[in-house]
Amino acid sequence: MSAVLIAEPEPGVRGFLERHLAQDGFEVVGTDDRDAALELASRAHPDLVLLGDPSALEAFIGVPVIVIGSPESDAVDRVRAFARGCDDFVARPFVYDELLARMNAVLRRAKPAEPERLRAGPISVERTTRRVSVDGARVDLAGKEYELLVKLASEPYRVFTKEELLREVWDFRSLGRTRTLDSHASRLRRKLQAVHPGPFVVNVWRVGYRLLD
Repeated sequence: MSAVLIAEPEPGVRGFLERHLAQDGFEVVGTDDRDAALELASRAHPDLVLLGDPSALEAFIGVPVIVIGSPESDAVDRVRAFARGCDDFVARPFVYDELLARMNAVLRRAKPAEPERLRAGPISVERTTRRVSVDGARVDLAGKEYELLVKLASEPYRVFTKEELLREVWDFRSLGRTRTLDSHASRLRRKLQAVHPGPFVVNVWRVGYRLLD
């Protein structure tokens, strides 16, 4: 879950973003006050700032920032914002889905480099070749089975909620009722346990899954 600070003076825009970003799985905090935004940024360490006041850019050091410019902003405003350190610039009125895509792109770029190899107990995952082995024996996985394993193996003893996994592996934003995760988890478990008794891909009742028990 990524933490987003919304430093936006217009209450309607701020409320809209707080509501929809929270629904899309972000941890959100918002304020209309510049000084409060700086204090929140230093205390909460957000992964991303949505900033409605480009003049405050220099104050946000070490955190990715997307400027939400005024309707009158032009190419000069955008160039100046980039020169002062913003990571992206979106003018009003903005389309929410486009802003969300830009946020995810900035967050991906800001992520530290992922290790080429993941180890979780007897399970080994080679990212460069997508090769999976258990106790040295190769296990062939379908695309989403592999992506689910990589996500679970990133923190093998952590319980990932079903909502997290559906959002981050399948990019589901409206979850509803689906058996997609459960069916993939079941197939992944069977393939891993065909080589080693495990247990693997442990179902935590009514919460989600963890890789190792």
